Amino acid sequence: MDEQVPLSIAIVPVTPFAQNCSIVMCNATHDAVVIDAGGDVPTLMKQIREMGAQVRALWLTHGHVDHASGAPELADALQTEYGLDVPMPIIGPHEADQYWIDDLAARARVYGFSGNARSFVPTRYLQDGDVLHIGTETVQVLHCPGHTPGHVVFYHANMRLAWVGDVLFAGSIGRTDFPGGNHADLINAIKSKLLPLGDDVQFISGHGPMSNFGQERRFNPYLV
Repeated sequence: MDEQVPLSIAIVPVTPFAQNCSIVMCNATHDAVVIDAGGDVPTLMKQIREMGAQVRALWLTHGHVDHASGAPELADALQTEYGLDVPMPIIGPHEADQYWIDDLAARARVYGFSGNARSFVPTRYLQDGDVLHIGTETVQVLHCPGHTPGHVVFYHANMRLAWVGDVLFAGSIGRTDFPGGNHADLINAIKSKLLPLGDDVQFISGHGPMSNFGQERRFNPYLV
């Protein structure tokens, strides 16, 4: 851990879809969040303990099964781990994705996910322009529909880093053929909300390697 860097980040692939779950810890306080806890809760708990992180909330970019189905189970595990009197908060996504969250248990069975997936109502839905905190650090919320109608992106300006879920990938973009998907909305969100943040901004996608917005603006075949 480098305390000169404000956040420590562990990217943990989870579920049969190798979804990039992020455990993000403020180095000044050890307060942490888990972004897109799709499953494999024992693996996530092991990583949280190894980091010495004190998780304060779970954040979700959207309601698809590989991003959200492990959230209630992880919330329960953390509540027990920390001896909390109140449930661990699950924050996000935008309320337009609740129909996906309502279907989590069925989707998890279809895809053979391990764990105890179940539907839930987030502690808080997110809106475009919301501000969240990890310890002393501030994170901006951007509503970026298209892959799903309620998809959000988390952006940490100081580190020039974004968690984009399934909006954008290295060399590709999110699928829009699921119920509620919209290709025009997705392209608009990428071009109007993400790319203007700057070419140097790196991003962590829901799947695959990291990239930056400049690379995608210049070479991504769906954007050029």
